[in-house]
Amino acid sequence: MERITIDIVSDVVCPWCYVGKARLELAIAEVQDTVGVDLNWRPYRLNPDYPPEGVDQKKALEQKLGGAERVAQGHKMLTDLGREVGIKFDFDAIKIGPNTLDAHRLIHWAVTESREKQDKVVDALFKANFEEGRNVGDHAVLLDIAEKAGLDRSVVATLLASDADRDLIIGEIEAAQKIGVTGVPFFIFDQQYAVSGAQTPDVLAEALRDIAKMKAEARAGMN
Repeated sequence: MERITIDIVSDVVCPWCYVGKARLELAIAEVQDTVGVDLNWRPYRLNPDYPPEGVDQKKALEQKLGGAERVAQGHKMLTDLGREVGIKFDFDAIKIGPNTLDAHRLIHWAVTESREKQDKVVDALFKANFEEGRNVGDHAVLLDIAEKAGLDRSVVATLLASDADRDLIIGEIEAAQKIGVTGVPFFIFDQQYAVSGAQTPDVLAEALRDIAKMKAEARAGMN
């Protein structure tokens, strides 16, 4: 079985990233008998200028997208697409548009323990923001998520209270932008092949099969 590593550049307040995550999971399930996949979650910030306490989500979105009607149209489309992949978007519940730097720090700390814990943290962050309307910029929310994912709450509290790894996260985002990432989600397969946007499960599954086939052929050619 070939193994493929996917670096997923995303932000936990990006609804298309949540849809893309769910679609990727369906694609991975489709090819699991022939392709093994390892996921690395990489940071991106849609709203780097938001203050630590966040902003009024409704107001900010209406300004960004051009009014309440445009926002409503976008939310309806995303709600329908989410339903297809098991996401229960509740956009009305989101009151605060958060600064996500600390959420990305938490994702980074989780992977230092295991990819499994990182996946749990990422999943919980998306769910908290989009389905539960919780402020993922709030340290209390982040600590609850960390603890449920199996991280040491007191250690994470100490790290959150410090500037630990802030520069590292910002540096990763700048590095992603330098290689051409201007929107998310952005999938990088084996550090060689890029897929931009929340592609459908069949497109992602086909990409996984094609890359696995190329790796197998390359290995055979070396023998």
